[in-house]
Amino acid sequence: MPACRIQNLSLLLVTLVASTPPLLTTAHYYSSAAFPSSSPNTLSEWRSARATYYAAADPRDVVGGACGYGNLVKAGYGMATVGLSATLFDLGRLCGACFEVRCVEDLRWCIPGTSIIVTATNFCAPNYGFADDGGGHCNPPNNHFVLPVEAFEKIAIWKAGNMPIQYCRIKCRKEGGIRFRVDGSGIFMSVLISNVASAGDIAEVKIKGSRTGWLPMGRNWGQNWHINTDLKNQPLAFKVTGSDGSHLHLTMLPPRNWNYGQTFEGKQFES
Repeated sequence: MPACRIQNLSLLLVTLVASTPPLLTTAHYYSSAAFPSSSPNTLSEWRSARATYYAAADPRDVVGGACGYGNLVKAGYGMATVGLSATLFDLGRLCGACFEVRCVEDLRWCIPGTSIIVTATNFCAPNYGFADDGGGHCNPPNNHFVLPVEAFEKIAIWKAGNMPIQYCRIKCRKEGGIRFRVDGSGIFMSVLISNVASAGDIAEVKIKGSRTGWLPMGRNWGQNWHINTDLKNQPLAFKVTGSDGSHLHLTMLPPRNWNYGQTFEGKQFES
């Protein structure tokens, strides 16, 4: 099959409006590997799937879905998003990954010569009350994309319904830096990581306070990472590893009296 082109294209991002201004960081970037060649989500390979759409009034537009990004417009993702079936979603590990999607096979409904770039922000749950090919669109082993109707209509006419498509994994291009929203209570800390370029999805996160060494964080759900350690009144640093093996070392420069509910913005992966 033809190689998927990696377009020099940026998603249009809406400026994040937060209750507290983003706090800038310094960062060091290096890459140790490309996407593993054995991965089903490698770059530059077209794969077959199907796609449906949901209406703009769907609550997922507001709550941000299973990846935890919150309001997708305020978070900068807009309507260029997708919900993935269980086979693709991989228990949330692919949250933040970017795909190019094009309509194929059906000349009645496809808009020729078009494709869209979308970011994985949600999960399409299986419905085992239906067969895989008879209503259970997101049942394993189906590769299925659920798109906002605004995105769907850029590649196909909405009457198409359940459309055959092709997709490929591409590098994400984002405006601004990686964002860290810190929430929690007491010694429990949860960090939502968003607006990630290059691989888009995060494989590993470590955190360090001024009085600790590097501590691994666990994936709570989607791109929410957690740790049970008292890090209050300490400047924080992060080491973030993308699924392609790239690493970003962010030395945070907030005041010592940072609070839960704040959002920090750092440098970005190269893309």
